[in-house]
Amino acid sequence: MPGNTALWTWDSAYPAPAKLNLFLHVVGRRGDGYHLLQTVFRLLDRGDVLGFSPREDGRIVLDTPLPGVAPEQDLTVRAARLLQEAAGPGRCPGAHIRVEKHLPMGGGLGGGSSDAATVLLALNHLWGLGFSRTRLQVLGLTLGADVPFFIYGRSAFGEGVGEAFTPVAVGDPWYLVLEPPVGVPTAAIFTDPDLVRNTPSIRPADWREGWGHNDLEAVACRHFPAVAEHLAWLRSWGPAAMSGSGACIFVPLNHREQGDKALAQLPAGWRGWLSRGLAQHPLHALASD
Repeated sequence: MPGNTALWTWDSAYPAPAKLNLFLHVVGRRGDGYHLLQTVFRLLDRGDVLGFSPREDGRIVLDTPLPGVAPEQDLTVRAARLLQEAAGPGRCPGAHIRVEKHLPMGGGLGGGSSDAATVLLALNHLWGLGFSRTRLQVLGLTLGADVPFFIYGRSAFGEGVGEAFTPVAVGDPWYLVLEPPVGVPTAAIFTDPDLVRNTPSIRPADWREGWGHNDLEAVACRHFPAVAEHLAWLRSWGPAAMSGSGACIFVPLNHREQGDKALAQLPAGWRGWLSRGLAQHPLHALASD
């Protein structure tokens, strides 16, 4: 993807890549109920695609509403309006937003959060606001815990409630991702009394690829048997794990041929795909550090 911000225009297709959590530990809980996490975020070269066109009346119009989601509740609309409010009166003329969805809802791949981050990055550029990456991350955190990572836009060790990042080096395997036919509500997992909330924390510098697990996985598998079924099948191909709060699961593979072989043996009716990791978000250049 182009890195020169001059190449991005209203007519461009703006990517919103998926993410994987290579591990996810719940290390505590704040007094306000928010969980303290440690994870490593990894961007993928698969995701949603957004488009924008200008309006002169200041309105934000979502041209592709999701079934069952009111436009005013959609993260893309909320992100655009939040940016307008932060910019102040008269600086943002409005926009049409179009979303081409490829990532499942409730899949643990960050689809909605990535869409919101792409809105903040793209409209910050198209409206000429010049907000820094840090300022956009602060705005994004009010929309969801994963939004700041997509604005940060690089492989990272994440801590806190998802707002503190340390860059990490991640290899370049292929990932085979399966989409169980369920949507997992994040709140249902985090409110489960059986969720482990005291995994010992580590220093970012001590993390190594292949280390760690997902504390949310056991709870998600108990609530959603399809997740457990897909996970058991995928583990015959390697150290499979769940991403985020689920439902999607993944396994790193050394060669694409391994993924092609696994996909050829996928049970009838199951959905899966191969992806490579991204070292940097395609829109990273749209905000300054």
